[in-house]
Parts: sequence; C-alpha cells; structure tokens
Amino acid sequence: MSSGDAVCLRCVVDRTVPGAVFDDAGVCSYCHLHDAMEQAWPTGPEGRGRLDELVATIKRSGAGRRYDCIVGISGGTDSTYSLYLARELGLRPLAVHFDNGWCSEISVSNIRKVLTQLDVDLQTYVVDWEEFRDLQVAYLRSSLPWADTPTDEGIIAALDRIAKAEGVRWVITGGSFRTEGKMPSEWTYGDARMIRHIQRRFGTKPLRSYPYMTLSHFVWRRAVSRIGWERPLNYVDYSKVEAQRLLSRELGWEYYGGHHYENIYTRFVYSYWLPVKFDIDKRKITHAALVRSGEMTREAALSELLEPPQPPDRLEADVEYVVKKLRLSREEFDELLERPNRGFRDYPSYYPLYERFTTVARLASTLLLSWTPPLLLEMDARRRAQDGSAADQR
Repeated sequence: MSSGDAVCLRCVVDRTVPGAVFDDAGVCSYCHLHDAMEQAWPTGPEGRGRLDELVATIKRSGAGRRYDCIVGISGGTDSTYSLYLARELGLRPLAVHFDNGWCSEISVSNIRKVLTQLDVDLQTYVVDWEEFRDLQVAYLRSSLPWADTPTDEGIIAALDRIAKAEGVRWVITGGSFRTEGKMPSEWTYGDARMIRHIQRRFGTKPLRSYPYMTLSHFVWRRAVSRIGWERPLNYVDYSKVEAQRLLSRELGWEYYGGHHYENIYTRFVYSYWLPVKFDIDKRKITHAALVRSGEMTREAALSELLEPPQPPDRLEADVEYVVKKLRLSREEFDELLERPNRGFRDYPSYYPLYERFTTVARLASTLLLSWTPPLLLEMDARRRAQDGSAADQR
C-alpha cells in the first residue's frame, strides 16, 4: 500500500481511525480484527451448536424461576431482534429498559408493541432526571468524545442489578460485531471510575439513583453471583435489513432512521457532538462492518460517508432540543464546543489496569467465571491483529 492511499481496500476504515494499521495489500487492522473475531464467534453449524449449548445452559440455570434470562431492550433493531430470538429459542426473558429521559416516541412505541406481541414482561430502570441531566452536562464539560458514556455504563449496571435482584444468571444483550464493528477505545471508552471523577470535577449533584459498577463490585459480583453475559447475534447469520423487515412484518416495529437513533441524545452525540467537535464519524466503523458482512457495498458505504449523518434541518432541531432540555443557553453550549478536546486517557479510569493485565484478567476470568469481559477479548484480538499487520509491513 502506498503512503498516499488513505482508505482500506477491503472496507472503508481510513487513517483517521485510531489504531488503523494497513498491511501490504492495503487491508486495515480492523479487518484483521474482524477475521480474528470470526474465528472466536463462528456462525453456521458450529455457531448454532454453541448457541444451542448456551440456550440449554440458560434453561437449566433458570429452572423453577419465573425468568431464565434478562434481555436489555431499547426499541432499536439489535435489542428487539435479540428479544425476538430469545423467545424463538424457547427462553423466558424479562425485558429491561434503562430510561435515561431521552427515548424517542418511536422507541417507546416499539417497546410497547414488541412486548405485547411476544408476551414478555418489562422492568424499567428509571434514574432521577435532575441527577442524570447534571451528569450529562458534566460529561459535555469534560470535552470527551463519547458524551453518551453515562447511558452505556448505566445500562450495564442496571441490567446487572436487576439480574441479581431477580436471581437470574444470564444477561442477553443485542449487537453483533459483524454489523456494528468494534469502535476504537479513543472514541468510546468509559467506566465507573471515570464517571465518578468527571461528576465530582464538573458536576454539582451526588450520584444516588444512577447505577454504576466499580471494578471491585464487578469482580465480586461475577465471582459470587456468576452472572454471564452473552450476545447470541454473534452466533447467527444476522442481517440488520432482514431483521428490520421481520420485526416490522410480525411485530409492527418501526425504523427510526439511523444507527442508535432511537434515543434522541445518542443521536445528537453520534451525528453532531462527535463530528462537529472532534471530526469523528462513527459510521466509518459501522459501515465498514456492514461491508465486510456483505450488508452494504463498499461503493455505497463510501458514498454515504460523503453525506452528513443527518439532514442539516433535523440536526439543528436536535441541537436546540438537547440544549433546552439540558437547561443550557446556546452561548454555554457553544462555549463547550470551543473547549480543548480531551481523550479518555486524560482522566482517571480502569483502562490502564485492563492494558496491563489483559492476559492475567482473561485467564482469571475464565477460571473463575467461564466468561471473559468483551473489552479484554477485543483488546487482545486488536493487539494481535495490529501485530500481524505490522509484521506484514516489515
């Protein structure tokens, strides 16, 4: 690959994506990571066999209980199809929704219709709005790229808490690396230590209703409760387009216009905060995954990346709505945009521990829990892929 080439010849990842390394054939390290994960999570007969084993284990662990698994649901494609698949596999899920105050009307309608059609109970975890609003403003003040970290971490902790309260041993989450890809940590990393530091430094309210999981809590909970987390979509031939058609046809589900756009704040972060303040377009990762998986042609992906994530009028409407709901003035918001950009390494977090002890933590996790945190697997696979690409170049 010549020094002038900027885009992977297999997908659409370019040199602006952190960690992107290109081999002599012009293929990026994210494609190599994808191939490594294909081996770790196969589909076809082997994947179906693993999925059947997982389902049997979940059913055994839930015998005699009202529910045998927890399924997080947002009203989006992946979580809804994961719930649908769980029912098709004969599981007895409890659906859990983390209400951060930003659900779109479509997502609320989708959740209601889907739960009715599938005959699934729902438990909603609601955080105090004033507390959560203050935390979101604190994250904007921190000038970190992924301002939606409080939602992501809140969902994980809420699912864990409800699983423990219900005595359920398995949590099922949506998403597949084949259709979503793996975001670089530089764009999206966050954890409980970082959240607590940012809230103390930039916020004004203590975190009382907001759930978060410290590292010690994580280790203790997993060692004692042994709650397993799985993404069944990684074991099936999952197509977002086909899933959307099925959900629409059978459950009355409606599409909401974009990846994670079922949540208004996530849509704002994805389509405005990231590209405008940081020049980050997460579609480079998701579109690349769809290209690798045959869901989208490379030409179509490259063409879409030339267009903004949302039409300008809708984008401005989202900004006005977010600014008003967070009780910021437009001047205050513009000042936040102008603050120097920061990265996750600028704040205390658990990430250095993950970097230092990836191998040890993976081994200990396997021995103690028969489950390895996805972050550790992805960090290890990413390192191997990059090492391989670098060796190819040499």
